[in-house]
Amino acid sequence: MPETGEPDDRWEYTLSVPNDPRAVTICRRALRLILALHGLPHLAEVAELVATELVTNAVQHTKSPAAIRLRWARGVLRIGVWDADPTPPAPAPPGALCESGRGLALVQGCVDDWGWYRLGGSQAPESAGKFIWCELATAA
Repeated sequence: MPETGEPDDRWEYTLSVPNDPRAVTICRRALRLILALHGLPHLAEVAELVATELVTNAVQHTKSPAAIRLRWARGVLRIGVWDADPTPPAPAPPGALCESGRGLALVQGCVDDWGWYRLGGSQAPESAGKFIWCELATAA
């Protein structure tokens, strides 16, 4: 039976993403299905927009696999995307007419909070690069 999406429910999904533009659509559809099954379809539109932007960046700006993680806890959906490039994300300045970086500005405008951190290297593939995350509250 589907979950109710109540704040006490906790769940997490991680999807490995190949460096393939088709992976963006797969992530978007998986996210929508996960949110629907957990009783959170009202978050789907914004969550899809944000996830699409983050996964697209990972696929376009690296040559290695990536991963998306969806985590729900205490009424907040956290979307995180890992990629192997440790370069900090660089949102375009407000009002800038540049060809890249506008997607991160869009993410900033749609979410309640966001950030990123660099990961150190070791044997595990997801231990190097960066992890960009954002949060959407239930009321979003």
